[in-house]
Parts: sequence; C-alpha cells; structure tokens
Amino acid sequence: MKTKKMLLAIIAIAGLSIPCFGESLTIKGSTTVLPIAQACAEEFMDENSDVDISVQGGGSSVGIASLIDKTTDIADASRAMKDTELAKAGSNGVDPKAHVVAMDGIAIVVHPSNSNVNALTKKQIKQIYTGAISDWSQLGGSPGKIVVISRDTSSGTFEAFNELVLNKEKVRPDALMEASNQAVASIVAKTPGAIGYVGLGFLNNNVKAVTVDGVEATKETVLLGKYPISRPLFMYTNGRPQGAIKKFIDFVLSEEGQKIADEQGYVGLK
Repeated sequence: MKTKKMLLAIIAIAGLSIPCFGESLTIKGSTTVLPIAQACAEEFMDENSDVDISVQGGGSSVGIASLIDKTTDIADASRAMKDTELAKAGSNGVDPKAHVVAMDGIAIVVHPSNSNVNALTKKQIKQIYTGAISDWSQLGGSPGKIVVISRDTSSGTFEAFNELVLNKEKVRPDALMEASNQAVASIVAKTPGAIGYVGLGFLNNNVKAVTVDGVEATKETVLLGKYPISRPLFMYTNGRPQGAIKKFIDFVLSEEGQKIADEQGYVGLK
C-alpha cells in the first residue's frame, strides 16, 4: 500500500492518471480541500485495496467544470456552485449534489517580521486589497509598501474572500494573483512587506496570522461562528453518490474522515 500512497502523491502534484484493475475514482478541484481529499483517499485505499483514487488540484472552478463535463467523479470546492454553473450542469445532464465535508477559516497572514501589525479589521483588509491603503505606516506599522498577494479568480478561496471581505469589489491591479494556498503562504513567508490570505490548513511558523475584528483564526472560533471570514468546504457529486463514490463520501463524513480533516488543520463537523 505504500506504493499506492506514493502514486497518489505523484498524481496530486502532476495531475497524472494511473491504470486501475479495480474501481477507479477521480477527484479534482479546490487546493483548499486538496489536503483533506488526499489524506482521506490514502486512508480509504488502505482499507479498500480494490479502489484507486486520483486526486488533483487546480481550483474550485476547475473541479466544478470537470464535474459538469463528466471528467471527474467528485469535484472539490471551497465555495458553493454558482447559478450559472448549476444551469450549465443541468443542460449537460449533470445533477450536482453538494456534500459539506468540513469548515474552514480564511486566515490573513503577514511576514513574521511585521511585528507592529498584529490585528486588522475587515474594513482595513478591504482597504488594502482595493487600493485605499498602500503603506504599513497607515496601519501602525513601520513605513513600507504593502505587497498584496491574492488568489486567482478560478479559486474558491478568492470567491469567498471577495464576497466576505471585499463585498465583490475589484482587487487592486498591482496585486499578485497566485494559483494556490501554498503559493500565497510561500511568497508571504519570503516577502517582509507582504499580506495574503490562506485556509487554516496552510498556516505555519513561516507566516503570522493577524486577528480579524479582534478574533483569532482558529478551529474553535470557526466552529463557534465567531471568526468573521469562514466558510464551508464541499465535495460535489453527479446525483446521489453510488458504489465506490458513496463509500468514499461516507468515509470522509465518518468520524475517522472528520478526524483526518481536523488533523489537516480544518474544522471537522463531528
């Protein structure tokens, strides 16, 4: 089974596929949900040796488009499907069913050397991302340009941030738009003047999460509904899941699967 885990890791990074002699499942989509999907797939395949699972990222929009095009069995998404996507799915004979698999908070992160900035309000974050604030001295920090890091528009994290923080206003034109949570965290960790946003599962010692409206981004504050930038995470299937797809979704939602979600830094539902 170690060989199967190694293949899964290669698939997740490179988007490859492998031959299957039993049942084969494909999961595509959100990079936020990716750690949950990958870890659950590894454990599920340990317990079900006749099933091979290919897990790929690419963003929520990519996963949803793949579900609509019938090129994936499960679409990972860190946002709900849009009305336009649901309509397109219906016209293609696809009946998307949403399964909430965990909760997540979108943490606002800065470089650890930014010692004077430890708390921001949603209003201030919006002002940074829309261009009204461009220097850390405007927020009580040391003088210096704010390097704004965002997610690209295919990202469910971007969609949630855009709705919950920006009220759907445009991101400033000089923002760096990145394809994954990991990319955002990596750039912020290397850039003293940077600010970015990532899912809870991507927090590490190389970045500093600031409070938002006086509330820390933690599992507890998300679960209690206190953290202001939080959202559900989804896995979508075409209709009610059957066979191996149902077994996998049931596993993700089981006590064991929800423990895995917790271990990956997200907020399990149980």
